[in-house]
Amino acid sequence: MTESNVLNKLNELGQSVWYDNISRELIQSGQLAEIVSSGVKGLTSNPSIFEKAVASSPIYDSDISNFNDDISDVDVYEAIAVSDIRSAADVLMAQYELTNAENGFVSLEVNPHLANDTDGTIREARRLFFDVGRPNLMIKVPGTKSGIPAIETLISEGINVNVTLIFSSESYSDVREAYISGLEKLHASGGDCSKVSSVASFFVSRVDTAVDTILAQNMPDRKDLIGKTAIANAKFAYRDFQRSFNSDRFGSLKSVGARVQKPLWASTSTKNPDLSDILYVEELIGPDTVTTMPDATLEAYNDHGIPQSTIEKRVDEAIAHLNLIRNAGINLNEITDLLVEAGVKQFADSFDNLIHNISTKRKSLLTESK
Repeated sequence: MTESNVLNKLNELGQSVWYDNISRELIQSGQLAEIVSSGVKGLTSNPSIFEKAVASSPIYDSDISNFNDDISDVDVYEAIAVSDIRSAADVLMAQYELTNAENGFVSLEVNPHLANDTDGTIREARRLFFDVGRPNLMIKVPGTKSGIPAIETLISEGINVNVTLIFSSESYSDVREAYISGLEKLHASGGDCSKVSSVASFFVSRVDTAVDTILAQNMPDRKDLIGKTAIANAKFAYRDFQRSFNSDRFGSLKSVGARVQKPLWASTSTKNPDLSDILYVEELIGPDTVTTMPDATLEAYNDHGIPQSTIEKRVDEAIAHLNLIRNAGINLNEITDLLVEAGVKQFADSFDNLIHNISTKRKSLLTESK
């Protein structure tokens, strides 16, 4: 895959493209290296992606069959995931070094069943970061109430964090505070703030899926409002990002090498077939941002994307839209709270399915070997 002029232009506008996918076949075939050479500068994963990878390919069978019976299915998954993440991190290491640790990151999520367990999240994040043993690893921690103090602790220990499942400006405020407070503690303890990085994964399309369903029921004559809330919500969040990281408080940290916690636009695939397949990429381009795309969205944007800075355009319209739906009785905070719960459950269910698939494969492979 040759270098993409489209992705290069996004980079020139200050936005990095990360790839929302991982599998051992992708890595070993050289396809991931080709994707990186096209202009992709990072990789994200989650339990749903690993579930698909393990269930759809026999490439893991050899590893799975080599584990003793006294090794748990969860430990088998973790060994597989750590191996794949480490290999992907090696593919992206050149990007990490070339960009002075601005890009080249690979993300690995803590067990989603720990979303409401602060101490459990901290312990697992520490262990995974150590086990992978790559400086360009980011540990994914959900931005739940229990995740926020874990994020602060991990940043204070110099562990890179990708904060996931952010849907609202309120929770995003807590995420920024956790990051900055963590940096302050790291600096106070004599740590090097330039050695730790973080992104804040703000989910996009799922917001529209939820809000547009209500709009279609309550305001069927206002089709002009469809597909607008998620972008408005993200633009409002970007404004808050700018205020926090241009503040005097962060300025003192920046002077000792601290990096901004970039917003990462997640869930960028368009769910509504009546909307553009690259809507959420096109409308959220700007400095100090990351967009993570699954295969179809990346292919579509390479095909017909037109890179131009959009994140700071029509912000007043975005705020007016949020006010309009609020005045219409749509409580966005309630909706985003439900989306966090649903997101945690979705990843937990995928994790459980993944472990079940590994268990089934282990039994099948054991039977075949007899």
